[in-house]
Amino acid sequence: MSGREHVEGMWTMWRRKHRHRGFLASCLAPRACGGAAGFTFIEIMVVVAILAILAALVIPRIMGRTDDAKRTAAKVQIRNIEGALQLYKLDNGVYPSTEQGLKALVEKPSVGVIPKKWKIGGYLPKLPEDPWANPYKYLSPSQKGEFKGEYEIISLGTDGEVGGEGINADITNWNLDKD
Repeated sequence: MSGREHVEGMWTMWRRKHRHRGFLASCLAPRACGGAAGFTFIEIMVVVAILAILAALVIPRIMGRTDDAKRTAAKVQIRNIEGALQLYKLDNGVYPSTEQGLKALVEKPSVGVIPKKWKIGGYLPKLPEDPWANPYKYLSPSQKGEFKGEYEIISLGTDGEVGGEGINADITNWNLDKD
């Protein structure tokens, strides 16, 4: 057997052995110098370093937005409650009283002015809590100075206390467009 035939024979055997593998799989096969398959420690450390850099850039952007997301969710819930209150008034001619509260949107009131055309099944499937797990406050009629209206829906915000500024500010149906 000549040298050329020997090389061709080895090439044929190698092709048979690796013909079902793609380029990447053959690259991950045992190393040409006889080493075991897999990644070196340096390769793994480079990947870990890249992932750490990406995490350092992305995580602060995501984590800083949770308060904004909760405030937006509260505003959306207040708008949904306002829609249910409008339907309640269309059916019954009046908004629920402060005494009846938002519970009148879920269960037929048994105190105050009892609605005659209360919709079976209610106007909301359940009473929502604000994103900070506090109940929404409801006043009818509203007592808020220059914003006197037929009703007021209030979320006490992050701190759960009346008043506040910034992320602790109360969210009401008359200041939904602020921020």
